[in-house]
Amino acid sequence: MTEYEYRLPQERRIATEFPGPKSAALAQRRAKVVGAGVASTLPLYVADADGGVIVDVDGNSLIDLGAGIAVTTVGASNPAVVSAVQNQVAHFTHTCFMIAPYEGYIEVAEKLAELTPGEHEKRSVLFNSGAEAVENAVKIARHATGRDAVIVFDHAYHGRTNLTMALTAKSMPYKHGFGPFAPEVYRAPMSYPFREGLNADGSAITGAQAAARAISVIEKQVGADSVAAVLIEPIQGEGGFIVPAEGFLPALAEWAKSNGVVFIADEVQSGFTRTGAWFASEHDGIVPDLVTTAKGIAGGMPLAAVTGRADLIDAVHPGGLGGTYGGNPVSCAAALASIEQMETLDLNSRARRIEETVTARLTALSKEVDIIGEVRGRGAMLAVELVVSGGREPNPDATKAIAARALKDGVVVLTCGTYGNVIRLLPPLVISDALLDEALTVLEDSIRTVAQEN
Repeated sequence: MTEYEYRLPQERRIATEFPGPKSAALAQRRAKVVGAGVASTLPLYVADADGGVIVDVDGNSLIDLGAGIAVTTVGASNPAVVSAVQNQVAHFTHTCFMIAPYEGYIEVAEKLAELTPGEHEKRSVLFNSGAEAVENAVKIARHATGRDAVIVFDHAYHGRTNLTMALTAKSMPYKHGFGPFAPEVYRAPMSYPFREGLNADGSAITGAQAAARAISVIEKQVGADSVAAVLIEPIQGEGGFIVPAEGFLPALAEWAKSNGVVFIADEVQSGFTRTGAWFASEHDGIVPDLVTTAKGIAGGMPLAAVTGRADLIDAVHPGGLGGTYGGNPVSCAAALASIEQMETLDLNSRARRIEETVTARLTALSKEVDIIGEVRGRGAMLAVELVVSGGREPNPDATKAIAARALKDGVVVLTCGTYGNVIRLLPPLVISDALLDEALTVLEDSIRTVAQEN
């Protein structure tokens, strides 16, 4: 990464217990007016954030290894993004692209055509959130193919709207009590190397074998001629940062192509330099028909997109896609500045450097403690799966305890996984080496302490 100028001191500083008095007062105000269904991971309230730190209203400075769930890739107050937003706000905040269009939307679509996998002619449509992008990708696939069925996978997460809840695998907290859900959604088995069984000869199940298993389920239970789309996260996010075995994604993509099925890569969490490539699909050499993006695209401003084959997207009639705020001009300005920063700072290389640092240290730790089942991920999308001592049984209690201890010592880490037993690391890619090393030391100490208690 080239030189980055931080606005706030990049330091871990504990000024009060959590929550401090000002955060506690805000929590009381919140309880009176904010719906209980909206939960927050941290007990503190943010006053400022920059680079790799979050500063709360009580003056605590925490090291951020969450990046707002992979959103603030270029930092939470990147000066280039701030400047672009301020400039756009000074001119106009909204006209609705469907009413009075503007250049920023076109510029974002041009960058998406340039950066997403494949050299084919592409189109993009902009939206507000990842769930909205996924829902519209399904709409496009169904319209273009004239088919209804959508294939998703075990451990998948695709959003919280009615359709995307149906696409999502995990019940609590995402689906419980919110049905009935949208029909014509079918679930196939995922490649999850750490939790796969073995072949009869004791060898590991390969990606090709896992794909054949999934394809068999699809063909027997749905039928290829009924399938509009196969929708998959190249690296699963909420399900546990699961990286499928080599060969799994290419085999699925080839099956889809051979059967006229639209292959949709959900890159909402894994896109925009997060994995050390612009998109996680690149690691497996696949070219999706459609790519959904959000999160890291716009430096913290709400923006999402569906990008893909021109013939698919242009098959939809005029007026069939859109939304009042989709491609908001302020968000487009933020996206263009964020992408420029990713290029200028070479954040793909930075993500790979973070991967080398984190995996080396946590892999070494896994030899010391026996509650680490696996260290996995790509780039700065990394995970530690926690297990019961000496086995493979998921250990969600240890996972919660580690995250809580790290927070007490001033480091923010997130948890995920179908079994609630995965620590996920999503640092802003502009975090300094010194701050990352300090955060890892805190995390290692937290894991050691919890391992001794188990």
